[in-house]
Amino acid sequence: TQGMVLNEIYYRHPEGSRREYFNPADVDKELDADGRIVGATLRADGEPVVYDGIGTMSKSKLNGVDPQSLIEQYGADTARLFVMFTAPPEQALEWSDDGVQGANRFLRRLWRAVQGHVAGGLAVRSADARLTAAQRELRRAVHQTIAKVGDDVGRRYTFNTAIAASMELLNRVNRFEAASETDRAIVQEALESVVLFLSPIVPHICHRLWRDLGHDRAIIDEAWPEPDPAAMTAETLNIVVQVNGKLRARIEVPADTGEDALRELALAQDNVQRFVGDKPVRKTIVVPGKLVNVVV
Repeated sequence: TQGMVLNEIYYRHPEGSRREYFNPADVDKELDADGRIVGATLRADGEPVVYDGIGTMSKSKLNGVDPQSLIEQYGADTARLFVMFTAPPEQALEWSDDGVQGANRFLRRLWRAVQGHVAGGLAVRSADARLTAAQRELRRAVHQTIAKVGDDVGRRYTFNTAIAASMELLNRVNRFEAASETDRAIVQEALESVVLFLSPIVPHICHRLWRDLGHDRAIIDEAWPEPDPAAMTAETLNIVVQVNGKLRARIEVPADTGEDALRELALAQDNVQRFVGDKPVRKTIVVPGKLVNVVV
């Protein structure tokens, strides 16, 4: 299910003999200011080798990567995450040691986030707890991400975008100030969701983190999370106001604001009035939930 995996190719071509290839891990690269490879030497003898661009990993070109060395250094989950995140399954994947390290850093951030939360005690949200605007925003992000990741994994098979959405949700959790018990309960819901999203891709760390989050049943036996439509509904909307297609204002309105009221609010904005002036309004186009365009 994985497209071709690509890596750098290095060789020497002694006169009168065939090319001799070298593994990229045995080569020191010289980069220019833009990060392009402009030279390379073999680490064993310090002599130059020829950089032959990026090509398919193969035994003949000695540019394969042994997964065992990655597993020994970073763990199997890092190797799996890198491969699934770098490219969709049907496309070619360009190998990158920096990408492997980036995958490992993300898993460490996830580990720290869960362990930091667990250290303060597990939390469950009260059914009758009234949510603040910040709490509603985080919970809306959680359930919007549940819907997106479920579609990415279940229908589109684009695991890289599912991982990216999980990373963004974790970033939002890390930016959220969890001061109250309700705050911590919403953070717990978010962390549990991220762990569930990633469990098919990085099963080992997720198995452990799921236990740490207070669950007795193994994560492999858990159901996939379902989005809560009520949680995804925004109470307010940020509407773009344009004059002749150019941005002139933004207004925040209740989500149930009607089109007529949106038109009136848009025309009442000072900056909109400045560009409308005495010109007759030919029409006002309303795209529900997104924008109002005043045509003069």
